[in-house]
Amino acid sequence: MELQDLFVKGEYFPLTDHEMRIQKYRRNEKLAKGDHEHVFPNSYEKNEIYLSANFAGLITRKASDFLFGEVPTISSGKESQSSEQKALDRFTEENKMHRLNYQQSLLAATLGDCFYKIRYGQEYSGMFPLTADPKRLIIEGVDPKKVYPQTSPWDKSKIVAYHIAEPMLVAGESDKWNLHVETHMAGKIIYRQFELDVFRTNKFGEIELFKIGNEIPSGYDEEATGVPVPLVVHIANYNDGLDWHGQDDISEHIKLFDEINNRISQISAILDKHADPAIAVPSGLLQVDGEGNTYFNVAVNKVFEVMGKEDIIPQYITNSNPQLAEAFKELDMLLEFLMSTTEIPPVAVGLKDSGTSGNSGLSIKWRMNSLIAKINRKRQFFDEGLKKVYVIAQMLEEYANPSIVDYELTVPQIGFKEGLPQDDMETSQRMAVLTNGSQLLSQKSAIMQAFGMTEEQADAEIKRIEDEREAAMVADPTVFNDGATPTDTKTSTDTSTESKNPNDSKDNKQKQEGDK
Repeated sequence: MELQDLFVKGEYFPLTDHEMRIQKYRRNEKLAKGDHEHVFPNSYEKNEIYLSANFAGLITRKASDFLFGEVPTISSGKESQSSEQKALDRFTEENKMHRLNYQQSLLAATLGDCFYKIRYGQEYSGMFPLTADPKRLIIEGVDPKKVYPQTSPWDKSKIVAYHIAEPMLVAGESDKWNLHVETHMAGKIIYRQFELDVFRTNKFGEIELFKIGNEIPSGYDEEATGVPVPLVVHIANYNDGLDWHGQDDISEHIKLFDEINNRISQISAILDKHADPAIAVPSGLLQVDGEGNTYFNVAVNKVFEVMGKEDIIPQYITNSNPQLAEAFKELDMLLEFLMSTTEIPPVAVGLKDSGTSGNSGLSIKWRMNSLIAKINRKRQFFDEGLKKVYVIAQMLEEYANPSIVDYELTVPQIGFKEGLPQDDMETSQRMAVLTNGSQLLSQKSAIMQAFGMTEEQADAEIKRIEDEREAAMVADPTVFNDGATPTDTKTSTDTSTESKNPNDSKDNKQKQEGDK
């Protein structure tokens, strides 16, 4: 079935159906980077002093730290020296997948969506010679603001085509723009170009909206990929399955961020006024200077005489302490609400009872239960998405350069780490229970789980253990003589013999006396 053309003359860019999504992306980017002044302009203007706490950035980073802070294992399920495992390791190392995965998870937490693109070619697209930048399988991230997914007419959660669109200035022109569109479909990529007219700018002169003009025929091109699916993979932060959009970690907490910033700003303003307050003094103490202006000389009037209860005692005029206490109380309440709704326990961000001294790994784990559940939810989407990325990479390499492919198509197993610090003592005790008595795990599995080893590394470790055991069994028995030398051994033996034959010693003594 032929898909509807989204890029037509007279349409606006960003596309009308995606404009709200793009605006949300831009707002959340500012929040995560701490640029709250442009997100909450009314609060910024209302407060004389505007302070903001970047909880949005903290929330997104914390989720990514637990998801990809520890490097996951990418396993083919075969030996480490197998062709399949070597291919997966090569894709991972050449594309710095561990760092890319962390960056993508950070984008997903901030924006709700992230996109991987798989291609075969030069990393810098011909800007360097082949000797410096050879062609290879490349996996890279795509800015979600540039991606316009197109869904099936019958299921809005199924993406059938990905349009990567970006306005670019025409070479040699300062105000002429063209729209470059790269459409990824099953089995092919279509390249197109369109003229653009600036339709709306903001007060800073930045372009907010274009209008699409005529298509440029010379910009059209098609490229076969040999892969029966698009070469772009979408991974949602998490979603409800009703459509393809992912839900981010910060949009639902916008009002809390704003109120927390307001409360911090107001507390700061009150404390600043307390630092330089006005003073009330009894009448008659103010003096007049040469120009008739009254003033109070603190250096001179250090002692005041109070006659009765009605007399005014000099004192500073400040806001009442109960009001300030209530402001701090409300701030604490707002922080509790934020930590609760973001599923981040205070211990994870160093608030309140964050000390873990003397607690077991299991105790810490239970206190982090809500965050672990949140990470497990995200992990389901990344596990499925990364498997697609590696499968498409293998299929594309087989089509683009079959001469180097010596492996079978393999769906990898992604071994995610829990993200919590490991209690080695607790793990060792648990493994000791599992491997003794009623054995539940093999020695190999216990070693792999306890120390994070691969199957081959565990086999090698078991062999070393067996070799050391055999070496101990055939050891030289002299090691049990408590350090005695051979001479000492002989002397000891002779002495022992003499003590066992007392009659022989007596006869020898009598013989010696008879000879004399």
